[in-house]
Amino acid sequence: MSEKKHSLPVTREEDFSAWYQAVINGADLAENSSVRGCMVIKPFGFAIWECMQSILDAKFKELGHHNCYFPLLIPVELFEQEAEHVAGFAKEMAIVTHHRLEYKDGKFVPASPLETPLAIRPTSELIIGESMARWINSYRDLPVMINQWCNIVRWEMRTRMFLRTSEFLWQEGHTAHETEEEARLESRTMHDVYHWFIRDILKMFCIAGEKPAHDKFAGAIETLTIEAMMQDGKALQAATSHYLGQNFAKAVNIRFQGRDGALHYAHTTSWGATTRMIGGLIMAHADDDGLNLPSEVAPYHVVIIPILKGTDQDGEILEYCQKIKASIQKDARVFVDLKEIPSQNKKWDYVRKGIPFICEVGINELKNESVFFTKRASELEKVRMSLGEFAARLGYLIREHDEVLQKKNESAGQQKIVRNIKTFGELRDYFSRSNGFVLAKWSGSEKNLDLLDELAVSIRCLPNQQTGTSEKCILTGEDATIDIVLAKSY
Repeated sequence: MSEKKHSLPVTREEDFSAWYQAVINGADLAENSSVRGCMVIKPFGFAIWECMQSILDAKFKELGHHNCYFPLLIPVELFEQEAEHVAGFAKEMAIVTHHRLEYKDGKFVPASPLETPLAIRPTSELIIGESMARWINSYRDLPVMINQWCNIVRWEMRTRMFLRTSEFLWQEGHTAHETEEEARLESRTMHDVYHWFIRDILKMFCIAGEKPAHDKFAGAIETLTIEAMMQDGKALQAATSHYLGQNFAKAVNIRFQGRDGALHYAHTTSWGATTRMIGGLIMAHADDDGLNLPSEVAPYHVVIIPILKGTDQDGEILEYCQKIKASIQKDARVFVDLKEIPSQNKKWDYVRKGIPFICEVGINELKNESVFFTKRASELEKVRMSLGEFAARLGYLIREHDEVLQKKNESAGQQKIVRNIKTFGELRDYFSRSNGFVLAKWSGSEKNLDLLDELAVSIRCLPNQQTGTSEKCILTGEDATIDIVLAKSY
């Protein structure tokens, strides 16, 4: 029996890294740019990001947040006001030191030094906080709840499309509150929003929890994270939410007159998710034929491909394609591909793009008023049904598509959860031969954390759901009650 042929030139089993890049190329998501470490997000890749944006943006607004925009360039001296924060980003910052070019010795060179160097934003806590300090005078001005969609620059030495690039797209929410309780509730609420989005919209197997103190966001009191498991068993930090306490408020003087008449510093939060979620989609759902998109972030739910033979009936086939489109519910995204390339090439193009349903329409479908389609999530299963049935059942088919993806990902994730590792020796042995999420006990001490560096493993989070049971710490052998997730990561 011959091996099944796949659309991609390399499989996950052969080379996971090369396969990841092959999915990006096959789905035409992005390409490297002429700027080192940066990428061009192509139309189909950006359409996926737009779907993500629209869902999250609607949720943010539903919860009372407002969109705004702040400068790309931030005075370096502003970062000096929060030492822990700047230390966390110092090695990643890109700095603008000159303005104006002049032509000299046959080439353009920077001409005029800036009096104050400007950082290209690595994140916006301080510059947004500076504005909040002007906006907030009284407790009546609180809470301030804003979000911006923008680009970020963090200078990376080793880059990988969508997962780690020097420039990437994200949203960053920033809020200021009267009390610690309100701010902590906000950070937890947004953590829950991200958990919902990653688990229920993107259909990715994930664990929600808190980052250990040594790995929290620079300047934060508490960092909450969603750790998604990829098909190779590694973790992807998919989104984070931070309670910042009064650290940033004190740095930039966000003060308000309280109900007691005294001046108080605001309690602030920040939270964000990036285009690395597209990388997560690839590594969670794609197969050896390409991308496999959950319906809510698929630019199209249905693509209709006319099969034309250069006969007098081609016009009727094209009309029938439009009839199929017109019969489909209005909230479904449908595209009729009229490009003049072979229909079989089109089909495999959309398989690689992960479109849930790919309809091929030829003379047989025209005569029988039927629809012949491929179900992307179900091992490219081929189905034929009447047009009326297809139109009536599409909503169910879309839900079924998502359930298949979610169940497949959940099952694969659960198989890579390991609960029986009790000692560091067992941990070393496991990660020398496999990858997955190891659930273990930790004392909370930072002692022996360097042992994990030897394995390229880290504590990904302290899961929100703690068992409360007592065992021995996997790093120190001391009594421990804290549950942790250990994994290799992207």
